[in-house]
Amino acid sequence: MPTAARLGAAALSATLLTGVAAGPALADSPSPTPAAAPVADGLYGKGDPTYDGVWRQSLALTALTAAKVTPADSAVGWLTGQQCEDGGWPSYRAAGAACDPKTEDSNATAVAIQALVALGGHQPAVDKGVAWLKANQNTDGSWAYNPGGAGDANSTGLAVSALFAARTDPASVAKAGNGGVGAGKNAFDGLARFQLGCAAPADQRGAFAYQPDAATGALAPNALASAQASLAAAGGHLPVAGSVRADADPKPLACADGSAPAAVPHAEAGEAAGAYLTAQLTTGSEHLTLTTPGAAPSPDYTATAWAALALTQSGHPDQASGAVDWLDAQEAAWTKNGTDAGATATLLLVAQAGHRTTADLTGKLTALGPTPKATAATADDAAPAKKKNTGLGQFWLIGIGLLVGVGGGLLLSLQRKRNPQL
Repeated sequence: MPTAARLGAAALSATLLTGVAAGPALADSPSPTPAAAPVADGLYGKGDPTYDGVWRQSLALTALTAAKVTPADSAVGWLTGQQCEDGGWPSYRAAGAACDPKTEDSNATAVAIQALVALGGHQPAVDKGVAWLKANQNTDGSWAYNPGGAGDANSTGLAVSALFAARTDPASVAKAGNGGVGAGKNAFDGLARFQLGCAAPADQRGAFAYQPDAATGALAPNALASAQASLAAAGGHLPVAGSVRADADPKPLACADGSAPAAVPHAEAGEAAGAYLTAQLTTGSEHLTLTTPGAAPSPDYTATAWAALALTQSGHPDQASGAVDWLDAQEAAWTKNGTDAGATATLLLVAQAGHRTTADLTGKLTALGPTPKATAATADDAAPAKKKNTGLGQFWLIGIGLLVGVGGGLLLSLQRKRNPQL
């Protein structure tokens, strides 16, 4: 059974990803609130990194690299230094602290892999991270937040995106089992077990559940699970290039009575998820909504951002544009006026995918970490100036040559008139 500390860490991490304030961790008995971890040199953001250090660092490095910023060595070194010998990453570990395999998590590992792929030059660390994902895959093809737990759509989606980034075919990644049910299922199979298909009501088809209901196995749509898993279903990873465009709206699941498959086929998963997200954004004033027991529904910034990324990845930037506009209008509230590194990095990734103006967000994110080695502007300034070859030099030479020739001919003609013997 997970310890109270691990339950608290998982709950807080999940809360951070949804962009809301964290509540107190549940515990068997009262315990003192742990002191905030010090912010290390090289880390983006000034907040306590205990639950999101690797997450926000990975997103920041990915977004800045896409903005043609060369991060400081200390920023990259902080992330690579968090990796454990077995290849996984925890959410955070203090400098000099030993790795605890039980605290390594698939979410941190997945985004760290994507960041290092984007940076380039870190193939050994990427390979070790992919090996860790393979070793900690469940036999049903899914991934849990921490090794050994039940799989969930968010963690599985992030892991599949990391595999795509590392150029590893998710269909080839399957954990060998002991002959039990689900043994040998691949990563696409693991993702499919969380997606609502033709058995669901029409307005829920294509959505992803966080996990099946423990008692009934039923699937209920979840906003963040749908958004993060949809990027993987569409074959995407961070950063999203946004270079593909489809002419039509996302295609809903085609469900014929009595003949539809129990699971959503992989070939249809991305479009089905895109159709669901588009409908949710349209009816939700261009944003997704966070619903938690005992709390009033509230806008879900993070889920909306991942929905925009997923739709752009699947070739539907027009369907994502309203969400991008809404996020842009909510920048101050979500990023805490540019002081939240994780939110600022995510918003920058969305703006980049949507081909929006990114200079302001790039500057704000850059200011939250160590001075970069180079930015797009400084790189241009440092490059030697190239002289433009307009062709005028060649034309001047030809013109001068013609003038000399004409002048010489006139002079020779005059001399012959004066001296006929020439």
